[in-house]
Amino acid sequence: MLIAVTAIFVATYVVIAIGKLPGYHLDRAGAALLGGSLMVGVGALSLDEAYAAIDLKTITLLLGMMIVVANLRLSGFFRLVSGWAMTRARHPLVLLSAIVLLAGTLSAFLVNDTICLVMTPLVLDLVQRLKRDARPYLLAIAMASNAGSVATITGNPQNMIIGSLSHLSYGTFAATLAPVAAAGLLLTVVLIALAHPREFLTRERFAPIAARPARYHRALTIKSIVVTVAIVVLFFAGQPIAKVAILGGALLLFTRRVKPEKVYFDIDWPLLVMFVGLFVVVAGFERTILTPPVVDAVHRLDLANVPVLSALTAVLSNLVSNVPAVLVLKPFVSPLADPDKAWLTIAMASTLAGNFTLVGSVANLIVAQRARVHGVTIGFWDHFRVGGPLTVLTIAFGVLWLSWVPVAG
Repeated sequence: MLIAVTAIFVATYVVIAIGKLPGYHLDRAGAALLGGSLMVGVGALSLDEAYAAIDLKTITLLLGMMIVVANLRLSGFFRLVSGWAMTRARHPLVLLSAIVLLAGTLSAFLVNDTICLVMTPLVLDLVQRLKRDARPYLLAIAMASNAGSVATITGNPQNMIIGSLSHLSYGTFAATLAPVAAAGLLLTVVLIALAHPREFLTRERFAPIAARPARYHRALTIKSIVVTVAIVVLFFAGQPIAKVAILGGALLLFTRRVKPEKVYFDIDWPLLVMFVGLFVVVAGFERTILTPPVVDAVHRLDLANVPVLSALTAVLSNLVSNVPAVLVLKPFVSPLADPDKAWLTIAMASTLAGNFTLVGSVANLIVAQRARVHGVTIGFWDHFRVGGPLTVLTIAFGVLWLSWVPVAG
């Protein structure tokens, strides 16, 4: 049993780390589902225990937010906001700042991967019409979406898991980590500008270009904005975030203007499947392998120490991706003297670690893949010469901040 469970766990995480099993059409979602099924098959968990291991609050929250974001995209909200903000920038550094602020702010409340998906073609179209080098502006989208998403529970999938596991309130989470996100956005602007001085450290201004009218549906845009604002207000008011998110998403499905198939197409079903499978894989591994002596041995690493936990989380996140890293750290957090601070540390480090390399987060890959379709290639070094220092500096700031600030509420 020990050998079988260890082999299933390691094999699942290896496929998730590399993205796909060589020679087979087995992706991350398939690997997680296969791993979870094998955990039940070898007897590490019963089927009822596997069902119980799935955190339905996280799945519900993520599904609800995906429906909300899909409606915002279909209504034309993102085109409207992006076009208004970016076409008013007349200097490269101002445009860069506008992109970072917009991507970071939207990612703080909506799922960051989706923000990258909708903003990349909009920014790419603008900078190509301005005849500028698109790469630094595209890097700004990816890096700002990662940094901005640190701020809240709904910023990214790993934060959603942490919010469910930790039971931290939305307001407490945001009050603690929003300053880290703000510092991350500022550092993103500074480091990208310093890495591309000819583009940004200049007095040159953009030549006027004709603004393209943003296509949007007025009624659907207003409805989507009202529901989104109401959801965020209820989050901060202390209402159960999974219930609020799915209720808001369900209300937006009640419409005569958008076919539900268009909304369903925008939902990242493979991500939901991967979450379900990983919950079961980790539960089987935790029950069989992580005995009290093993947990005690890991605690000798002093995981209550913010710098130590941050470093461990950042390394794991770059090895196996941030969501699997958060789940594998779950058994070691509860026994700590201050689990709330530990969860916030993991949220900070796992998210900011995504900026380290081009393959460090899904957001980076989305931007790179969408750019490649339009003939723009973002290489490993293009990303790393900004992302490497940015990751080190932002995590260092996060460590200092969390080591000093008390977690209230």
